[in-house]
Amino acid sequence: MSYSLEQLNQLNQSAFSEALGEIFEQTPTIAAQAWEKRPFKDVDDLHQKMLEIVSTMSNEQQLALICAHPDLGSKAKMAEASVQEQAGAGLDRLTPDEYDRFHSLNQRYKSQFGFPFIIAVKNHTKTSILEAFETRLQHSQATEMRQAIAEISQIAYFRLLQQVTV
Repeated sequence: MSYSLEQLNQLNQSAFSEALGEIFEQTPTIAAQAWEKRPFKDVDDLHQKMLEIVSTMSNEQQLALICAHPDLGSKAKMAEASVQEQAGAGLDRLTPDEYDRFHSLNQRYKSQFGFPFIIAVKNHTKTSILEAFETRLQHSQATEMRQAIAEISQIAYFRLLQQVTV
């Protein structure tokens, strides 16, 4: 269901959290805290205020946010938004060889960094995602943690654009 900004600004905290709780994968506390920063003048303002909450999270809380995301190309249970996003990049239609490659890269990445590979798959293809995997496996853990949060921020923005009518 989509909401106007006016509707969101008028919801109580529980309803607001229900409406936007999955903007950040399995982390409805971000929406609950953002509610306290109302009113929002536009989607960008709402997004920015949500990002401020993420930026004040401890490293452990940010790591939990990152780890809430599913592996790309996985058949694991995930939020409906993730299912749709991965399908948009063709990750729901992997050949057995592609599935094996994604699985292998996911495992290698998790083993190296301790958290799943995150990329805003909208506007990506299987090929560009695989290239990003290879490039990012060369980074340090600190760089990848910052990159994961940046990707999550982009994912959240895309999700807000789908949830909030202008």
